[in-house]
Amino acid sequence: MNTKTIIQELEFKAVRSSGAGGQHVNKVSTKIELTFNVKTSNSLSSVEKEKIYLKLQNRLTKENVLILQCDETRSQHKNKEIAIKRFLSVLENALKVPKKRRKTKPSKSSIEKRLQSKKKSAEKKANRSKKNWD
Repeated sequence: MNTKTIIQELEFKAVRSSGAGGQHVNKVSTKIELTFNVKTSNSLSSVEKEKIYLKLQNRLTKENVLILQCDETRSQHKNKEIAIKRFLSVLENALKVPKKRRKTKPSKSSIEKRLQSKKKSAEKKANRSKKNWD
């Protein structure tokens, strides 16, 4: 995954932020909407695209477009930087290959310790019962 070429394929759109905020919000478009078309991307291999389709299927639109929005700050440039960082982390997580799980056995000493503690607690509970002295 080449991040420079992927960043060049991103499309940005400045939108007015929602919510309360007064005069500044009403006249300045600071919210950034980042769109990335996975289907038409040249910087991703077909294997990477398949992984993205599988792992990000709930975030993709019907046209396989990933849309991220950022309106954290009042600066359009900072929002753009934040959106790019988020996008790259989302892509990295989607393309990350999980470690293979190795089967392990508990050691003999750990098995013995477990059995000893079970015996101890069984004895403790057995001693709680009322004795019949008949």
